[in-house]
Amino acid sequence: MANQKILEKKQAIVDEISEKVKNAGSVILFEYASLTDADLKELRRNLRESGSELKIYKNTLARRAFDALKYDLDSEFVGPKAIAFGPDAVAPVKALNDFSKSHEALVIKAGIVDGEITDLETLHKLANVPSRDVLLTQLAAGLMGVVRDLSISLDLYSKDLEKAE
Repeated sequence: MANQKILEKKQAIVDEISEKVKNAGSVILFEYASLTDADLKELRRNLRESGSELKIYKNTLARRAFDALKYDLDSEFVGPKAIAFGPDAVAPVKALNDFSKSHEALVIKAGIVDGEITDLETLHKLANVPSRDVLLTQLAAGLMGVVRDLSISLDLYSKDLEKAE
């Protein structure tokens, strides 16, 4: 029979995983088998810059945590897997996708976005969404265009009124 202290440590890890999954905006499972230590350090740095976190757990413990949260991802926990936890839906997917372009060993396998299991096609679409700063810039440019067009229209209207007088 297993030692009680070992069982308590394992349960603490399962609880940690469960808590991270509950608090994350997105959770991405990916294969990292052929990545070197230097590659993993670079990936961790990239994820940290986006506010995300990379963790590697034993598959059995991760499977228990996901099962306890009612996520059916048992088929994904075969072979070495890592988990990226992100504060929003886009950050970790974008960082992993960018990293996978130069490191073919990294393969995204599954994800949970906003509490729902998300298919790979949706994850790839999310990876191509521009960053928050770019989206805000595009919104501001769009609003400025409307204001510019309004000011031109008002100017032309005032010139027409002057001609009519």
